[in-house]
Amino acid sequence: CWGSAAPYAALLPRARLPPPRLPPPAAAMSTLLISQERYAWLRELGLQEENPGVYNGHWGGRGQVVTTYCPANNEPIASVRQGNLEDYEETVKKAKEAWKVWADIPAPKRGEIVRQIGDALRQKIKVLGSLVSLEMGKIFVEGVGEVQEYVDVCDYAVGLSRMIGGPILPSERPGHALIEQWNPVGLVGVITAFNFPVAVYGWNSAIAMICGNACVWKGAPTTSLVSVAVTKIIAKVLEDNKLPGAICSLVCGGADIGTAMARDERMDLLSFTGSTKVGKQVALMVQERFGECVVTCSYFNFFKVFEDADLNLVIPSALFAAVGTAGQRCTTARRLFLHESIHDEVVGKLAKAYAQVRIGDPWDSDTVYGPLHTKEAVKMFLDAVEQAKQQGGSVVCGGKVINRPGNYVEPTIVTGLPHNAPIVHTETFAPILYVLKFKEEEEVFAWNNEVKQGLSSSVFTKDLGRIFRWLGPKGSDCGIVNVNIPTSGAEIGGAFGGEKHTGGGRESGSDSWKLYMRRST
Repeated sequence: CWGSAAPYAALLPRARLPPPRLPPPAAAMSTLLISQERYAWLRELGLQEENPGVYNGHWGGRGQVVTTYCPANNEPIASVRQGNLEDYEETVKKAKEAWKVWADIPAPKRGEIVRQIGDALRQKIKVLGSLVSLEMGKIFVEGVGEVQEYVDVCDYAVGLSRMIGGPILPSERPGHALIEQWNPVGLVGVITAFNFPVAVYGWNSAIAMICGNACVWKGAPTTSLVSVAVTKIIAKVLEDNKLPGAICSLVCGGADIGTAMARDERMDLLSFTGSTKVGKQVALMVQERFGECVVTCSYFNFFKVFEDADLNLVIPSALFAAVGTAGQRCTTARRLFLHESIHDEVVGKLAKAYAQVRIGDPWDSDTVYGPLHTKEAVKMFLDAVEQAKQQGGSVVCGGKVINRPGNYVEPTIVTGLPHNAPIVHTETFAPILYVLKFKEEEEVFAWNNEVKQGLSSSVFTKDLGRIFRWLGPKGSDCGIVNVNIPTSGAEIGGAFGGEKHTGGGRESGSDSWKLYMRRST
């Protein structure tokens, strides 16, 4: 969901990156990639041909065996044996027992364990980043950057472990004290999506851990190897410190595991990242039992450029926001509003920039743009392009599948649609940018807010008055509001999340830690 500086730099003149550990894949192979010598580095992460997908102090799994595929060539990587409901029940019991040990440890010492987890991730950052690139499909520099986010959140959490707490308030009664005491909620469930298979779990688990909670994680089935590899790194730290491994448990699985987590009253807080459709189901199940949840759902992000904007900032920013991670970031720009006086100029320059995007294998250090995650995503991309045409849009560039192995599509710009066209209000998790004209500030602010989602938005202008109106009560209604920078990119020190159908939850920085604790007055 967040953007590090590294991928942005890839769009500008830069020094050549050192080659990553991943070599190009062979054209077509019937065996698992992990069995091939060129992918032997996967074993440095403790992976094998078939991997147990449940960890609660011990590795196991009695569910379905699922094979994950490389989006760059659709070759099978390795398989994971998922957990079933019996595994889930056993894991929750062990996690609740582990919490009793963890909650008694002073917060600064819990922070020390999180610091060690961060250091362990640092030691594996390139090889784990390579796995993210191989299994999710994002470019190598972004894969490494995602692991770095987890490392950074660990560092942030270490400092936070010495700062969390409540105030001593003046009491109106003589001889009395009025105190706010913050305690861990207990067991935190974390359900993550495919597009950020490391970082989203990281900013949840690191903060939850220093607050004194145990965690149960269910990652996306299509990035199960990443979930297993990350958990192996965490488990070693816990075991080396003679702590229960179930403090950070893992249950790989499908909708049955996710449903069990949402309905389980023992799950004191549930963090969900994914689509609005599923997020609404999760939120309703949690609310039905009066549980607590942090929901981060559909993301339809906006980019507005006024006539006084610096186009030297606008063009690379729009390019990065729209095509970074092949349009699969939570904060990817979907709509670009251009003042009518600069519309044609910006579209022309942006189309030229799109033509220069380096498309290739994610592990090639020169690649800026890789594949979509699945074949299904390619189909959704094509369907959206066709709908845009049917509704009056014109494809300026892109719009087609690239003729090469893997799930590659052309980054696409569509113009000529009205602001309220149905497809403009429909999120497609793909690199399609709808470019729209506007005349007045008031109308474009209203168009920004008319969609149901509200995660990230940007405005490009030099007008200070407009900037503060944009930040104010009648400006953007998104959770993340940017000025003269892209929609994709947020800092761990700030609270991450959005409004309306995006879910309303906040994770990572600022006072988001309070969601992982309960307050006693």
